[in-house]
Amino acid sequence: MRLSLAGRGDQRALRAPNHEATAARRNEARSPRTEEALVSDQVKFRVGRIVYVALSRDERSMGFGFPNGERAALVAAQPEKFFKPIPSDLRYNWVRVWLDAIDLTEMRELVVDAWRMVVPKRVAAEYLGDHP
Repeated sequence: MRLSLAGRGDQRALRAPNHEATAARRNEARSPRTEEALVSDQVKFRVGRIVYVALSRDERSMGFGFPNGERAALVAAQPEKFFKPIPSDLRYNWVRVWLDAIDLTEMRELVVDAWRMVVPKRVAAEYLGDHP
């Protein structure tokens, strides 16, 4: 079993890998117009050139599209789960989550909501009508 050190100073300890990242990859491969890309050793999901989900290099956290106006409230309400992106990404509609702090259902909801931000409304409506 591979062990890795995650970022965030002393808030994350040495841990064995989890399988949430694999589940995210498996689920997102089915979303219309989604392309999985490896960029600088980081798995990203995008529609066209717009990235809506990115796994950290160690696959312990996930960045996802989220309305900027609601980001501060989300992070303040659940700081054990959610955290702000790196300073250079603050200008984007983006927030991060620790994968070991959420279950697969919550992860799926976050990813689908992020995906809905980047596809045409018609595409989202058709897909979600078939995959409630």
